[in-house]
Amino acid sequence: MKLRFFNTMGRIVEDFKTIESGVVNMYCCGPTVYNYAHIGNLRAYLFDDILRRTLEYAGYNVNHVVNITDVGHLTDDNDDGEDKMLKSSRETGKSVWDISKFFTEAFFKDIDNLNIVRPTVTPKATDHIQEMINLIKRLESRGFTYESAGNVYFDIDKFPDYGKLALRDRQDFSAGARIAVDPNKKNAHDFVLWFTKSKFEDQAMQWDSPWGRGYPGWHIECSAMSMKYLGDQFDIHCGGIDHISIHHTNEIAQSEAATGKKWVNYWMHNEFLIMNKGKMAKSAGNFLTLDTLIEEGFDPLDYRYFSLGGHYRSQLQFTVESLSSAKSARENLFDRVIQLKKDTNNTPSVSAGDLAKEYIAKFQDHISNDLNTPMGLADLWLMLKDSKLSSEDKLYVVYDFDRILGFDLENLSIPEERKVDDLDPEIKNIIDLRNTARSEKDWKKADELRDLLLSKGIAIKDTPSGTEWSKNV
Repeated sequence: MKLRFFNTMGRIVEDFKTIESGVVNMYCCGPTVYNYAHIGNLRAYLFDDILRRTLEYAGYNVNHVVNITDVGHLTDDNDDGEDKMLKSSRETGKSVWDISKFFTEAFFKDIDNLNIVRPTVTPKATDHIQEMINLIKRLESRGFTYESAGNVYFDIDKFPDYGKLALRDRQDFSAGARIAVDPNKKNAHDFVLWFTKSKFEDQAMQWDSPWGRGYPGWHIECSAMSMKYLGDQFDIHCGGIDHISIHHTNEIAQSEAATGKKWVNYWMHNEFLIMNKGKMAKSAGNFLTLDTLIEEGFDPLDYRYFSLGGHYRSQLQFTVESLSSAKSARENLFDRVIQLKKDTNNTPSVSAGDLAKEYIAKFQDHISNDLNTPMGLADLWLMLKDSKLSSEDKLYVVYDFDRILGFDLENLSIPEERKVDDLDPEIKNIIDLRNTARSEKDWKKADELRDLLLSKGIAIKDTPSGTEWSKNV
């Protein structure tokens, strides 16, 4: 399967070619573990997951690195504000180490609930301070740094290609500009590689370095950790579009200045999840967590389905109504797959027939063309509704598509279904009342009674032959 991806470096869709045959080295910006990941953050990791699954579907061995930022990320990406971990510590009364541990575990719980394949490596910034110091020393030896007021800065005027990812005019980076909060910079866009106590005297996390006791800047962390695990050059770097103008621009400058060669071949960025008040952000306080959705009765895979319904490079508008529609579609999908499993005794075709192969080819064409998951879902539904396909072939195609879509359909269990007559009188009475409400088109009451049954551990399904039930565990 020939893959084509949109490369932010150049803003074009390109054929994908790896540095090493059959191997993809990929780095994705990970969470800053000072709070829960909101569902906008999680959209980024779902994009990463679809990309990785597509690469593996195409036959590549993927080395997937996602960092854990537990020090050095300020509330403003341009060296302004305060350390996010320190801010959270002050607000909660917990140590920065306890905060890091708690929210790192919460992050992994979220990605597991979304059926996101765990990265190959998840390095923590605090475990790689020496690698960061070594990289700064390399930059220092090549003349790209300067010290001012105790901090070490990267001098962007020494790097001619600074800003090439963001396509920003060189006029933006004039050396005469100043940022009031940090008058120690030669250029307003120079960035800190190493902070000393002159920046934050009460910083909880500090280490000894050749430039004084302090801690690393955020940007140097990703370069140091990615280069440790993937080498001085690798294939793909992912992140949100908000990282393009500062974080990824600075990563490129320091990495290529240190090595003297091109760092990353493909830059891939996902768009924002949009709320009514604008893009979702922890700093604005307008964010929802995955646990919040679960508390409202949604399955985590409802959010996965919702996210796949929008292309990763398009803004995705979030509403409860749109998530509810995704929930209905996802449940309908699961019901159809369960029925296929019943019809085939969970035995798909050994190999796809000609029509099944046509559907697979269409799906591959859409996914391989810059991860077009909305069309991939459309292909899935078109195939499921095709009466010319056998149930065995449909199940074969479902399992094939799901290697990328990631709903874990192959392990979807068939619930034990029973007739209403098998129930105890109290539950049977509730179902009878619901059937009456449905016959009277009182859909609100019917939904309320369905929810009441769920609260009692009973899931029901309306079929042409009557209402069936199963234990909801």
